[in-house]
Amino acid sequence: MTQSLALSTLVVRDYDEAIGFYVDKLGFILTRDDDMGGGKRWVVVTPPGSQGGLLLAKAVGDVQAARIGDQTGGRVGFFLHTDDFDGDHARMSAAGVKFLEAPRREVYATVAVFEDLYGNRWDLLQPK
Repeated sequence: MTQSLALSTLVVRDYDEAIGFYVDKLGFILTRDDDMGGGKRWVVVTPPGSQGGLLLAKAVGDVQAARIGDQTGGRVGFFLHTDDFDGDHARMSAAGVKFLEAPRREVYATVAVFEDLYGNRWDLLQPK
């Protein structure tokens, strides 16, 4: 049996601003943007070379809107692997991505925490 995690949902304020961040600043690929009618879209962004991606889901109502930027209670909730930490860190920094710490070498990876456009915390890491 083979299984894989295909998508994770990320609640966003606006489809286009989220696409702009993930594509233009992080270098993800817009793999789907289908109009579902009624203002709803099926929007998927995928890191280059990855099988899985993020489903960008526009918040509907106050309960969902309150979760934007704090989907994991302030913890790192997303992990972006790279095989070129220094290059990706430099490119993302130049694009205006906010890193919350300097890169650090851990036993499992080179890592630095950054925030997405809403304040969700991510690890950029290059596993050892």
